[in-house]
Amino acid sequence: MKEQAANAQITAKLMLHLLPVQVLLAAVGAVNGIVSSFFASNYVGVTAMSAVGVYAPLQMFLNAVSLMLVGGSVILYGRYMGQNDQEKLQNLFRLSLVITLLAASVFTVLFLVLGSFDLTGFLTRNPEVRLLFNRYLLGQSIGVFPLLMGNQLAAFLSIENRARRTLMASVAYILVNLILNSWFVRQLHMEAFGLALASAIGLWVYLLVQVPYFFSGKSAVRMSRRHLSWKDTSEIIRVGISGALTTGYQTIRGLILNWLLEIFVGAVGISALATANSFLGIFWAIPNGMLAVSRMLISVSVGEEDRQTLTDIMRVMFRRFIPLMCAVCAVLMLLAVPVTRMFYHDPSQPVFMMTVWGLRLLPLCMPTAIICMHFVCYGQASRKQALVQVVSALDGVICVAALSALLIRIQGMNSVYTANILNGVICALAFFVYAWIKNRHVPKNMEELMVISDDFGVPETERMDLTVRTMEEVVCISRRIREFCLEKGIDQRRAYMSGLAMEEMAGNIVEHGFTKDKKAHTVDVRVVHKDDEVILRLKDDCVPFDPGERRKMASEDDPAKNIGIRMVFKLARDVKYQNILGLNVLTIRL
Repeated sequence: MKEQAANAQITAKLMLHLLPVQVLLAAVGAVNGIVSSFFASNYVGVTAMSAVGVYAPLQMFLNAVSLMLVGGSVILYGRYMGQNDQEKLQNLFRLSLVITLLAASVFTVLFLVLGSFDLTGFLTRNPEVRLLFNRYLLGQSIGVFPLLMGNQLAAFLSIENRARRTLMASVAYILVNLILNSWFVRQLHMEAFGLALASAIGLWVYLLVQVPYFFSGKSAVRMSRRHLSWKDTSEIIRVGISGALTTGYQTIRGLILNWLLEIFVGAVGISALATANSFLGIFWAIPNGMLAVSRMLISVSVGEEDRQTLTDIMRVMFRRFIPLMCAVCAVLMLLAVPVTRMFYHDPSQPVFMMTVWGLRLLPLCMPTAIICMHFVCYGQASRKQALVQVVSALDGVICVAALSALLIRIQGMNSVYTANILNGVICALAFFVYAWIKNRHVPKNMEELMVISDDFGVPETERMDLTVRTMEEVVCISRRIREFCLEKGIDQRRAYMSGLAMEEMAGNIVEHGFTKDKKAHTVDVRVVHKDDEVILRLKDDCVPFDPGERRKMASEDDPAKNIGIRMVFKLARDVKYQNILGLNVLTIRL
């Protein structure tokens, strides 16, 4: 139990360490949305804000495609990392970029045609809003390619623990968007087209800051002209589409809500909803950042069939992420009125109080959304496609659209906000009910709540988890590993080699990795007996260190140099090293 707690602590520490950067990355689009909303409401008018609201369903659909490509690629990437298949990793990277390029081309042409030939009547019947929307759509078409490609590269940069580069690109994007909005909208009076054009140019800057890293020779995955295999195309789409379904359904939901609001509330209702969503978008970056952290760890854990880490990720979500989100929501609700004044200055206007209530009620959706997003991601990675599709349909369109239609005659504008809150509760309960049905009783622990199959990984009796903090503990675990192997029927030679290999590698980490900085470190050690094979895995959060590279650097003229590492490589059947989101992961098979 003590070792399991230590493993959970390492997982929690890693997730919380990665969270700030991922939240900032997820907030980029939202910050720019606030910038656009501020200039639209203050310098163009409420009608321009309605045009932004009309575009929201198209933006959601674009985000759904991006999420499908990013989610499918990242989950497959994590799976291949768990299997340490370098050839598939390289091909997957190049394939994801080619598919993204094709998708961006289709959307760019579509937006240009719709905006140029005034084919947007199915989105709004208001002629004034429609005119501004057409111009806005033309500007947005310029930013489709850098948006999709930038999101794809940002995901791979995060995998390689290079999120700071994406953060730099994000800051540049925000600054460019702010400066160009001021120039295009305030100075040149380009109205809706200026709003969209400023964002599009900012997206190109965002992309161009990220690209050089993949040509620098430092990246694990590289752009190249090698033969491209299209084999994983269907798998990227199949895996990614289940997670993107919710966002795709939100496109339909957005169209339905805009239609309901235009009939029962008026264009002012669309403006209020767009304003509230635009501002709250920066705080939705917190759940999205949490999911970005968890997605890669979930997919790697599924690839490694690591039950313990998989359940630890969900425990961190419930114990750390949700309380944090609840605190943020409380602050947002208190600031509803002053925030509304940023966009609308006259409290007597109907749009003012509609926006205030949106800012008071919509934050209540966020804690339940965190639960849904994490379980959908786990469902994707573990191939629970039916569950993901049902919840995606409920969350994306059915609950919100149906409840809004039922309540709008009674509550008016607030019906949309109430429907969103009830939707989150219903979808979170759906996972609990699913686990209840599958287990045939109320789930009693995290494994039962996640419905992890019995044949996933190895049972607790066939694995041993240990934690190393000092050199004294290194010697102790060597003995414990030998005893574990002998108990499982492993011959004495391999049992001895297993203890020796772990002692050498863990000792090397403690002696060298722990001393590189002043931070407190631990080594998470796992020993697995599977199919008459001993699998040793060491995981630490020290500076990146590849023993395979160090072994190659050893001089043949100096037999004593790196002798411990060289001995382990000679004794083991296979030794693989990976750096996953800042963690050194070494797997030894004997």
